[in-house]
Amino acid sequence: MNPAPSSPEDVLPTPHPKPADFGPYGRALLLVSEFVATLGGLAFVALVIMSLISIVGRKLFSVPVPGDMEVLMMVAAGASATFFAYCHLEGGDVKVDFFTAKAHPRTVLLLDAIASMLVGVFGAVIAWRSTVGAFSLQEAGETSAILGWPVWLAQIAMTPGFVLLALAGFYMATMCWIARRRVPRKGAAS
Repeated sequence: MNPAPSSPEDVLPTPHPKPADFGPYGRALLLVSEFVATLGGLAFVALVIMSLISIVGRKLFSVPVPGDMEVLMMVAAGASATFFAYCHLEGGDVKVDFFTAKAHPRTVLLLDAIASMLVGVFGAVIAWRSTVGAFSLQEAGETSAILGWPVWLAQIAMTPGFVLLALAGFYMATMCWIARRRVPRKGAAS
């Protein structure tokens, strides 16, 4: 049998914002993030199929897919960036809550707001630097060794995913801050 809660804080769950709590902007951001993540997933499925064809072709017929490793690296770069925003909006980030397990929900939400703000800043900085780097590669005319594909295309393909991550981080920071304001202060009468 569970003991009765000793204080109001013991019964307060952490009201972390969920997609059901999102407003119109958040729902639109989630929908776009989900679509982009689906495209990234399909890109990875295509890469797996291409890799299987290349491996089987190499082993059985001595005919691999030309430039398969280049395609894998270039497509995976952009595809991997597509999942971050959706993961953050769904609350799927890895969190170590050992230190905050017994903290008041307002404290947890404050820390989540700060963390989401940092995620937003990180996404914005990486999007900016990926774009600058891509334009630098375009100006240099760098191409892949076997297929001759412009390398800047792989780098610029990461930018939309990181822009979405920045928007998701800033949105979740706002949602956590709003949720925090709705939780009674520790020791306040309910």
